[in-house]
Amino acid sequence: MPNTDFVDYVKLHLTSGNGGNGSMHLHREKFIDKGGPDGGNGGKGGSVIMQGDSQMWTLISLKFRKHISAENGENGGGNLCTGADAKDVILKVPLGTVAKNAETGEIIGEVTQHGQRCTLLKGGRGGKGNAFFKTATRQTPKFAQEGEPGSEGWFILEMKVLADVGLVGFPNAGKSTLLSAVSAAHPKIADYAFTTLEPSIGIVRYYDDQSFVMADIPGIIEGAHEGRGLGHRFLRHIERNSILLFMVSAENLEIAKEYRILLNELKMYNPELLDKDRILAITKSDLLGGDKDLISSLRRKAPKKIPHVFISSVTGEGLKELKELIWKTLHKQ
Repeated sequence: MPNTDFVDYVKLHLTSGNGGNGSMHLHREKFIDKGGPDGGNGGKGGSVIMQGDSQMWTLISLKFRKHISAENGENGGGNLCTGADAKDVILKVPLGTVAKNAETGEIIGEVTQHGQRCTLLKGGRGGKGNAFFKTATRQTPKFAQEGEPGSEGWFILEMKVLADVGLVGFPNAGKSTLLSAVSAAHPKIADYAFTTLEPSIGIVRYYDDQSFVMADIPGIIEGAHEGRGLGHRFLRHIERNSILLFMVSAENLEIAKEYRILLNELKMYNPELLDKDRILAITKSDLLGGDKDLISSLRRKAPKKIPHVFISSVTGEGLKELKELIWKTLHKQ
């Protein structure tokens, strides 16, 4: 069963608060029958704001909050009393979250840093009290301004995993096994397709206190860009990775062909993904039994313009070399 705590997509109806009305009030005191205007301004309505939180890894806190509304600003009062501004509604989300208008698909904003904010809906401005409209020729204005109404609409929040390295491969290519071998992550591992139904994140230690973040993206199948398999649901997570680590099993004798299929799926989904640095890991090399002729044959069949390394997450073969290659690629000038 997939982990239902992992939520990377929510659709919300958001409403910002109305601004408070300005006050139409004339000053009154004992012995003062006809004082001047002293109506105060209304308070600002609450806005709806998305804020990045580095301690969050899922949108589950918003999964069951389909309708979210900010409060209205308070009305102004006499004696130049200004109405209180309403509190803004802060939606804390994981880094890498993108907000879109659900009707138009327009991107409203995204947060990639802790504490970064993006205003989804502004609260209405408070109306001016009649004291604001007093002039030399209009000593006693007997009107005030109404508060500006808030706004509402449907929004989509999508989380895209932020990681240094994204693992790209067909189901059963050994992505989850690699992540568990080089980090403390414990993704589900089994000998059948689509074991991974949600991205897993692991911190890979290099030398001393140096490290990088690796993400296991659920397996791609041919036609994923059209929505087949897990389709678009997880292809978007690859967009946030600095390096793409392609993984092809040594069991497959057509390594270059399988790599081209994976590459084409990314190209059809988003051509900009091809601008990222790429590394190829030929996995499950322990199954080759040390056959040098077979290894040489597979090496000749590997794509020519991409660095590659033979690895085995079971025996540890090639993992040190792979980590060094990843580190150099991440920090190349």
